[in-house]
Amino acid sequence: MIIVYGIPTCDTVRKALAWLTQHGVTYSFHNLKTEGISGQRLDAWIRQVGWERLLNKKGTTWRKLPAHLQTAVSDAASAQALMQAQTSIIKRPVIEGASELVVGFDETQYSALFIKA
Repeated sequence: MIIVYGIPTCDTVRKALAWLTQHGVTYSFHNLKTEGISGQRLDAWIRQVGWERLLNKKGTTWRKLPAHLQTAVSDAASAQALMQAQTSIIKRPVIEGASELVVGFDETQYSALFIKA
């Protein structure tokens, strides 16, 4: 089963969900804003793709953080603590259940993973 983790108001998540629906991919949605994320799941994601890929430093949440909190993120443990406390800072969407953990939206990657030839 494919699980899409994200925030429903995020434009990138909306694009990803629309793409999946348009291509007949069945999924369930996990709202990071209301349901949060466990430390165990974040730890697993970090092991798979690295904390640098999961931490969205281009988004509004990161830009609004005080400088001392931004500079405090220097390794997997500090990044994980921040992502768990502020789930909006996780790059979205994150998709589990494909052959690999998918972070973000890329049509080419989605086509390769979700469309059966």
